[in-house]
Amino acid sequence: MDATQVFTYGQEGLTMLLMVAAPMLLSVLVVGLVVSIVQAATQLHEATLSFVPKLIAAVVVMAVAGPWMLTTLVEYIQRTLQAIPGAVG
Repeated sequence: MDATQVFTYGQEGLTMLLMVAAPMLLSVLVVGLVVSIVQAATQLHEATLSFVPKLIAAVVVMAVAGPWMLTTLVEYIQRTLQAIPGAVG
């Protein structure tokens, strides 16, 4: 295994991490932004009003995109584990 293969596996891992985490992060970011704008407009600053909608958005995203996330991660891990014998020997 040379340095090029190591960097390729590292790049694939980081790309996979970004691709799988993006739906969750983006949905929570959008919900947080909307709630912050509403709180600023109404001057209602309650901690639970920012936490609960984010939690609900995260659960909805996991329910909708969770199977795709899991399938993507399992396929990546299978490819990586199957590539170990070729990389070592």
